[in-house]
Amino acid sequence: MTKIKVMIVDDSAIVRQVLQSVLNKDPGIEVISAVADPLFAMNRMAIQWPDVIVLDIEMPRMDGVTFLKKIMAERPTPVVICSTLTDKGAETTMQALSAGAVSIVTKPKIGLKDFIQDAASDITNAVKAAAKANMSNIRMPKAAVTVRVKNGVESLIPCGASAMSKTTEHVVAIGTSTGGTQALEYLLKALPSNCPGIVIVQHMPEKFTASFAERLNNICDIRVSEARNNDRVLPGQALIAPGGRHMLLKRSGAQYVVEVIDGPLVNRHKPSVDVLFRSTAKCAGKNAVGFILTGMGDDGARGLKDMLDAGAPTVAQDEKSCVVFGMPKEAIALGAASKVLSLNQIPQEIMRYAHLKDE
Repeated sequence: MTKIKVMIVDDSAIVRQVLQSVLNKDPGIEVISAVADPLFAMNRMAIQWPDVIVLDIEMPRMDGVTFLKKIMAERPTPVVICSTLTDKGAETTMQALSAGAVSIVTKPKIGLKDFIQDAASDITNAVKAAAKANMSNIRMPKAAVTVRVKNGVESLIPCGASAMSKTTEHVVAIGTSTGGTQALEYLLKALPSNCPGIVIVQHMPEKFTASFAERLNNICDIRVSEARNNDRVLPGQALIAPGGRHMLLKRSGAQYVVEVIDGPLVNRHKPSVDVLFRSTAKCAGKNAVGFILTGMGDDGARGLKDMLDAGAPTVAQDEKSCVVFGMPKEAIALGAASKVLSLNQIPQEIMRYAHLKDE
């Protein structure tokens, strides 16, 4: 068996020691080097290039984001960001994800050794998922073409009463994991302001979802925000489940709202795509449409099947456009996807669905 060759780049000797110990315990992983900063890393990489890099982003001499951009320009390589659970760390991590990092593992400022050992399976799984990443898809086209509506021009309908009367019953549910930050950026940037209301689960740690939503809100025509309990699902808006909380869709009179709750992990995740999809199947049925995008594992496959059984159209992203063809593959194998589409076809599919519902 060929082992995944990993390089650890972190200025903390304790982090390097513990991460190396955790990863080397897995028979499928070999840590080939653990260095204190990107300059040392580049010297080692000139001798042996790793399959995956576990990278801190706050380091002296050269920060992790600058190093990441250099790697992606020279030789795109799967990178797992190892970031602190702080607001500053979350903001910088969003820059790293935008620059091409595959996923995030978190580290606290105190109790570091115990935390990393407790999170050993998460760290190991993140590295294994990264090793499977299709790096040709990690950097999506920077300018997604905005979807055009029926009359051939972009709709400027405000999200007011007239838009609500047409789209209040439409719900788009999206689930994604590894590679999903780039996929969601591409997808949401392509949607016009009169798109149906969207609810999203992106596997991401606590604190990072708020920064992710804020970043998307600044670059998209639609409104994007981290979901809060009882937020309404409105056209022209996407709600992203907060890290560390499940998000469910509920009916409140003639409107849809989200419920944000604590609870146990589902399919090793919180938020879980299955939790969102199953609640959407139950309360929206055929008035919803489900999309399962790039990601490792099988979270969302059974929930998507529930949506299909409830009469909802369902779509899985195809292998060619995925960063990691895990979650969509499981959904397809389960017979949960009524369509399989490339990422660049999904914005049009969302709007096509909206117009079919209007007819």
